[in-house]
Amino acid sequence: MHIEQLRDFCISKKGVTEHFPFDEVTLVFKVMDKMFLLTSLTSWEKVEAKINLKCNPEKAIELREEFEGITAGYHMSKKHWNTVLLNSSDVSDDLAKELINHSYDLVVKGLTKKLQKELEEL
Repeated sequence: MHIEQLRDFCISKKGVTEHFPFDEVTLVFKVMDKMFLLTSLTSWEKVEAKINLKCNPEKAIELREEFEGITAGYHMSKKHWNTVLLNSSDVSDDLAKELINHSYDLVVKGLTKKLQKELEEL
């Protein structure tokens, strides 16, 4: 997966925006202003593409045990976030997309009813 493919996949989702809230190299994708994915552009330049994704706590542990390319979220809540190594790990693009969808869905589920309704109406 290339950074453009990641961006296109994320930005195609309803209500998603992209930001650089922390610095000029940390790209954050949000749905209704809530983070569901972040990545360092520096890691992509070094061909060490990594993304941080929100994850159900039980599923997060299972994924870390099953895949070498999935670890506890770097600089994030280890309970709710995973770091996923792309392109040079045992994580396929299809699995990465599935995990991105899971992260997006978790964040949407956690939105207030009002924000969920606004998202539906977009």
